[in-house]
Amino acid sequence: MAIDPHVQAMLDATRPPEGMPPLDQLPAEMVRAGYRAQRTQSDLTAPKDVDARDLRVAGADGDRPARLYTPPGAPATTPGLVYFHGGGFVIGDLDTHDGLCRRLAARAGVRVLSVDYRLAPEHPFPASHDDSLAATRWAFDYAAEIGFDPKRIAVGGDSAGGNLAAVIAHELNGDPRYRLAFQLLLYPALSMSADTRSRQELDGPLLTKEAMTWFEKCLGVVEHPDAARMAYGPHWTLEGLPPALVVTAGFDPLKDEGMAYTRALEEAGVKARHMDFPTLVHDFFILADVSPTIVEAINQTADALKAGLA
Repeated sequence: MAIDPHVQAMLDATRPPEGMPPLDQLPAEMVRAGYRAQRTQSDLTAPKDVDARDLRVAGADGDRPARLYTPPGAPATTPGLVYFHGGGFVIGDLDTHDGLCRRLAARAGVRVLSVDYRLAPEHPFPASHDDSLAATRWAFDYAAEIGFDPKRIAVGGDSAGGNLAAVIAHELNGDPRYRLAFQLLLYPALSMSADTRSRQELDGPLLTKEAMTWFEKCLGVVEHPDAARMAYGPHWTLEGLPPALVVTAGFDPLKDEGMAYTRALEEAGVKARHMDFPTLVHDFFILADVSPTIVEAINQTADALKAGLA
């Protein structure tokens, strides 16, 4: 099956120029700026009637910026999704994922709290994970103030954010104070190594081997004594985790680990659903204006989120 033709046209039009320096030679902030410029222009048709309010939430080392999305006509209390953006723990922010959060809130009828966790290399592992855990606990503690139903709170994220959501669900597993209702894992990065077939065989599009190597180097996780915390393996206890939706893309190096994690959840007795979009690529959730297929994929995902939090 071929890549969606609209996506292929975008890939052809945005190929890096000849002579582009390798990522290792570019300042992280320059890469972030380029990513922000591209992605904020890729979903200009997201719902404008979703209320978006900037606020501060707890992080592991002081408050962090966040954005609360409330769908139009929402009652005082709705299910809530704590969302972590993708970008390899190095790039991405509230604005790059603004359109997706608006679409999820509007379609699923839930409030979405998007968290701006600290980024590497300025803040190496485990800063991103510690911030995300603190922000999730904050969402429970302040559920009444932000309109979350504390019995119907989910964590979610894409790529690196999918890793954060899965790790937080694992670390809160069994804690009666913070009982999550659902996991939304969008092409999650869970392997942290090149041991899957899709990571070995696929070098892009969009998520290249060079980019993954750069992300891991910036994160500084390889030599960290607590590195096992962020990679799924036998040391993770899956029994008792909340139900999960795992979404993968056909042309994505991360697809095999997402599929494997779904199977592992099912084998542990966790209700898990896998959705695959075989013609799409990594990062497609924030490229809605590129193809009608992407909009339909987002809608199907939001419908599953709504059902999971019903």
